[in-house]
Formats: sequence, C-alpha cells, structure tokens
Amino acid sequence: MKYQTIVIGSGPGGYVAAIRASQLGMKTAVVEKAELGGICLNWGCIPTKALLKSAQVFDYTKHAVEYGVTISGEIKPDFTKMVARSREVAAGMSKGIQFLFKKNNIDVIQGFGKLAGKGKVEVTTNDNTKTIYEADHIIIATGARSKQLPNLPQDGEKIIGYRKALTLEKLPESMVVVGSGAIGSEFAYFYATLGTKVTLVEFLPNIVPNEDEEVSKQLARSFKKIGIEVMTSSSVERVDTTGEKCKVYIKTPKGEVTVESEIVLSAVGITPNIEGIGLEEMGIVIENGKIKVDEYYSTNVSGIYAIGDIVHGPALAHVASAEGICCVEKIAGHHPQPIDYRNIPACTYTVPEIASVGLTEKAAIEAGYEIKVGKFPFTASGKASAAGNKDGFVKLIFDAKYGELLGAHLIGLNVTEMIAELVVAKKLETTGIELIKSIHPHPTMSEAIMEAAAAAHGEVIHM
Repeated sequence: MKYQTIVIGSGPGGYVAAIRASQLGMKTAVVEKAELGGICLNWGCIPTKALLKSAQVFDYTKHAVEYGVTISGEIKPDFTKMVARSREVAAGMSKGIQFLFKKNNIDVIQGFGKLAGKGKVEVTTNDNTKTIYEADHIIIATGARSKQLPNLPQDGEKIIGYRKALTLEKLPESMVVVGSGAIGSEFAYFYATLGTKVTLVEFLPNIVPNEDEEVSKQLARSFKKIGIEVMTSSSVERVDTTGEKCKVYIKTPKGEVTVESEIVLSAVGITPNIEGIGLEEMGIVIENGKIKVDEYYSTNVSGIYAIGDIVHGPALAHVASAEGICCVEKIAGHHPQPIDYRNIPACTYTVPEIASVGLTEKAAIEAGYEIKVGKFPFTASGKASAAGNKDGFVKLIFDAKYGELLGAHLIGLNVTEMIAELVVAKKLETTGIELIKSIHPHPTMSEAIMEAAAAAHGEVIHM
C-alpha cells in the first residue's frame, strides 16, 4: 500500500505530525507497536498527572480543618483506586487519539515498524507477519524508554522504572528515588504525600538540576517539609536485593551510607528507541546516541525524517509536537520558522510546581549579559495566601542594556499555567517595562509576574 507519509510511532510527536500531514492533504498512516498516544499519554505525562492530582486531593483533606472544613472519620489514601483512576484517564486519552485519527482519515498500522529501503517501511505484527508499506516521506518518532544503569539493573520488582511506579500493587512503606529530574521529583512528591518514606538521591549539587539554583533550593525546602530526605552530591553505588528489603549503598560527601528501602525507583533519564529500526542499513547518521537531523528534521537520507526524543533537543512532549508540525509543514512546501530551542518551557508538577523558560541567572552571566533580576515571593501574594500555599516565587531575568526578557523561573501554586505568558513575552522580545505596564488581574498568582518585573526595575509595590 502506498502513502505520501508514514509516521513510525504515535506519541505526541508522531500523532501530531500525522494529523498535520493529513490536514495538509497527504495520505497518511501511523505505525504503532503498542498503545496509541505513546509513552506520554499511556505511561508518562498524563497518568502521572492523574496520580499527582489524587495526591493533592488527599493532601487537601488532611489540611481541611485549616480551610474551615471538618471531616469526620479516618482519612487515608486508597492507593489501588488512585492507580485505577490513572489508568482510566490514560485509556480515555488513547481512545481520543483513535478518534482523531479516524476524523482525519489516518490509517493505523499495528506492529513494529522499521525502515526497509528507500521509501519502504516493514511492519511486523504480533504473529510475526511482515508487510511492506511504501511512502514518499517517512517520519521516525519512536520516542524513548527508561535509562538502565549497570549498577542499578531494573528487575521490575525491587528496582523499578517509571512504568512500574505507575502501577504498583500496593503503597510501599519506603522508597529510594535515584535522580531528581521531573520524573524523579514528581514520584518522590507523590509517594511521600501518601505516606511512603522517601529518600531522593541526586548526583549533582542541587535537585531538579536544570532549573535556576534558587528554584532548586526552594523545592528542596518544600520537600523536606513533607518528610522527604534529600541527598545531593550523592550517588547510588550498588543495591543489594537479596533480603526482604533493598540495601542501597549511597556515596555522599560525608562518606558511604546504607539506606534500607522496600523499592528503588531509577529515574536517571531516558534512552532513545533507535535500535532495530533499520537506521544502520539505510546509512542514517547517529550522533551522540541520537539521530542527526537538520533544522527541519531531515536526516542525511532523502525522504526520511526524525522528531522527538530520538533527536537532539529537550525530551519534552510539547517539543516533539512542535517538531512534528514544523517537519510536516516543510514537507508540504510551506515555510515554517525553525524552532527556537532557547524559548522552550519546562514544567515539573510537584507541589510546589516548577515552570521555567530561557536562561538561568548563572547561564545569563556566563553568556556575558549584564542583567537585572526581579523576584517576587508568593508570601506577598494575596491569592497565594487565600489559597493556603505561599511556598515559592517568580524570578525574572532581563538584559540590562535593552530590557529584553532573558529567562523566567517560577516555583509555586499553578505556575505551570502561568509560564505561557512568559514564553509569548520572550518570543515577542518583550521588555520588563512592558510587563510592568501590562495590567494583571487581582487577585491572581499571575500578578507576581508583573511584580517581579517591577522589582527588577526598582518599582515593586507589594514588597
């Protein structure tokens, strides 16, 4: 069967690319070996947020009396129901992708797809039947999986990855989380909130190490308040799983310590899914473990493209989607702007939430900018006080010479919903003065953006 475009993988890069290709008049098919929607919808972004919401609701009930609400009887989490709800949410989203494919006349080919020559994709089904499909354009969007470390081999029982962490049969009494990026920090918050004794181990000096240092330190303080033991500049050297509990040997700045834990969660990153899909046979260039592409996601082989976690750039769902659209529009003869990777928002859905875009204060200084920094704490926010959660702040970094926004770093309640304003502001080269003079509604968390800009220019009112 001949198509104009075949997409291998139906995650947030693949399914978005397929829909946009169909919108632009291309006969399109998607090859998927597992659930529609890929890791993000089924085992990543969506089900984790469902679990985190359950944890937040449980936390609210524990503090209900502070809001003038009396709840009689014992308050306890029903872990099994939380997991079941998470799976139902994921299944609903996957069915939504199926609806979108049908709406846009996209064929779904179930099976494992690999390149099989110029313009050809071989699909192997579960019963080992192989079929060749042809296309003018082939987009590889195969995503990534949990990274395996030699000294931390995942057995799916005592040492687990993020997929197993979503579907444990019971709430563990204790857990060591290795790695404090978004995945590790979100699971640390989730399990700690439900009552698990959590130890969070990070090799670098600060947790969420890609964030501004002040944000990292604030999250560490917030985590310690809910009982998480945070160990930075530390590494798990080995894990003994022979006993009833794991013995985790951790190298710290003060020497080696041993922590006993029911579960060890490895959250040390991801590995691109590029094995066994015909890249070597086609002569496609791999660079540092990822497929090398140009600014429109063409590989070195004509007619073959790659997007998402398998190419260089942040491994984020919204980045993969943007890359898919850019790639397909270029194929269709449009003139899309290449993606500006300096303006990609990143979010972590802990409590408090984290959201950021652009340069950190340290990176701006290292890049040679003379900067103005404005910071507004949520302790001074009326909305945060009314909501009962005053942890966090908004921190904005401006170029002192031209006033342009260089970076924004937020930690606090609902900041993942606030960051888009600053992404647009940065895209439009907005200045601090323009943010100050843009009237923000009161009372809102977003007022802190205006106030932080004012603080950078010596005009802050409420602090």
